Amino acid sequence: MSYHKKMFKRYSLIFVVAFVLNLIWENLHSFLYLNYQGGPITELILLRATLFDAVFITLLFLLTDSLKLKNRGLYIQIGLSFLVTVLIEVFALATTRWVYGLYMPIIPFLEVGFTPILQLPLLTWLTGRLVLTSSQRKI
Repeated sequence: MSYHKKMFKRYSLIFVVAFVLNLIWENLHSFLYLNYQGGPITELILLRATLFDAVFITLLFLLTDSLKLKNRGLYIQIGLSFLVTVLIEVFALATTRWVYGLYMPIIPFLEVGFTPILQLPLLTWLTGRLVLTSSQRKI
């Protein structure tokens, strides 16, 4: 198999795994939100959020792979996903893009929700573990 086909297959697998994991997460924690832009949180909204998350995670892997960071890449992926998530949450809350419900656990000092902050770093790591495990089994 050519190098380009291998890379396409790798990033496609990363995208699919990230998409599935994020779709599950989005649906499981959506009850912690009161609304999205003043309206109900629909499956279409959750799918859009899932698509953004899967693309973001795939781009993180592409970035760290292209920089040939090897083991340090994971730390950079987790750090960047944490930073981006905090910025998104702060912006979304400040502009009332979404509103947390009563049961959303809040991180003190940051004043943002725990589950959205945990989502991207954890699912980035889990995507990497699942894809790496999958590719090692095929060797």
